Amino acid sequence: MDFIRQFPRSLRGWVALYALVLMVYSCARHLLFQSTAMDLSYFDQAAYLISQGETPIVSFWGYHFMGGHADWILYGLSLLYRIYPSVYWLLGVQAIALASGGLVTWKLAEQAGLSKPWSNSLAAVYLLQPLVFNVNLFDFHPEVIAVPLILGAVWAARAGKVVGFTIAIILTLGCRDSLALNIAGLGLWLLVTKRQLPGLIALALGGLWFYTVTQWVIPSFRSGGVESIARYAEFGDSIGGILASVVLKPGLWLGRIATGDNLFYLLLLFLPWVWGLKLGPALLPLIPAVPTIAINLITTYYPQKDLVHQYSLPVIPFLWLAALQVIAQTTQRPWFRRRRLVLLWSLLMFLCLSKFSYLGWRYLEHLDNWQASRSAIAQIPPQSPVLATAKLAPHLAHRKILKITIPEQSIAQQLTNIDYILLDRRHPGNPEKQQNLDRLIATAKQDPTKRLLSDQDGIYLFGPH
Repeated sequence: MDFIRQFPRSLRGWVALYALVLMVYSCARHLLFQSTAMDLSYFDQAAYLISQGETPIVSFWGYHFMGGHADWILYGLSLLYRIYPSVYWLLGVQAIALASGGLVTWKLAEQAGLSKPWSNSLAAVYLLQPLVFNVNLFDFHPEVIAVPLILGAVWAARAGKVVGFTIAIILTLGCRDSLALNIAGLGLWLLVTKRQLPGLIALALGGLWFYTVTQWVIPSFRSGGVESIARYAEFGDSIGGILASVVLKPGLWLGRIATGDNLFYLLLLFLPWVWGLKLGPALLPLIPAVPTIAINLITTYYPQKDLVHQYSLPVIPFLWLAALQVIAQTTQRPWFRRRRLVLLWSLLMFLCLSKFSYLGWRYLEHLDNWQASRSAIAQIPPQSPVLATAKLAPHLAHRKILKITIPEQSIAQQLTNIDYILLDRRHPGNPEKQQNLDRLIATAKQDPTKRLLSDQDGIYLFGPH
């Protein structure tokens, strides 16, 4: 309790309210059948299987979850599933982790010698970041836990608490493989700023884990190695090949970077922070963010270039730290760095770029067959193998075999080892998916081993005859 009391009561209230709002949004999204198999079912099924003592193979993906991004922190989260298996644990952890960044940023501002009004304001700036709010609306991702951990690690490094720093770094590395690059970058930044011991620890742990996870851990669980390499096929078919191309073929990546999409991405990323960025040494806190920004720039995978998905989240702590440094080291602040204007700008960016309005329209798209979906799901026995469309799958993840409809697969592949088929024909997603659903429905109707259990409002449920 003493730890909590060190924060101003008003800040504690705002952080708690923010966590509650995040939780309400993510839970409402899930209850309204807007969650998706990738990635909520992915992590929910893995955590559930771990809690049951089963091998956590994500059945619709086909591999052990450690073959994805080696996010071993899920083993710790699975302990919550032993109390009671529920996907809402993941959504709750995500909301609390993102909101708790408001407390850590306040501590960092206080540590930098800022006044309480400025410390409160910079904590509010963090909470008002569109990406922090938006990423909560896209299922669940372990890297949200890394945000307060990274901020806490910086606080510990500045406070001389090497053990706490090391623990925060190790836990961060368990949130996603690519975070190893950010941690190595953090080490480099700390070395540049004369914090040798924590800098060496971060650089060594980040570099060692990146090599270990990409060359040994992930290939041990997934024969094809790091799956996301396919997004950078133009540069090579391995981590080493990609790095070599970046060094030896600058024209290749320069041509990839110089695009309108990338310019718009950088505008989205930096616009909320224009008041807090300054050329020169003040940009050094962005060193750890360089790997994430570079990875997002050289890919053509569009979700890595927006403020909706999780791919830019590791940049947020370092943008905030850069802004903190500018405010803390500037005695005569220009008009655009006045505290109230900073808050006003952050609020404006939140209103313009966050997706808070989704709850009022986008998440209501499936209300026309919401009851039919719930009724059909209730008829499926626990543990029975199920094939389902992507937005119904997150409600069926607590079983060993869950498949999602994939148009690229044959009908036979999709129906292999399946007892129940649950399809949303009314909301297929696109024409290709609609054609696939039509073929699945036609095949199931002709299959003597299957019978139609429900056909209501576009929701089809087939089960054993």
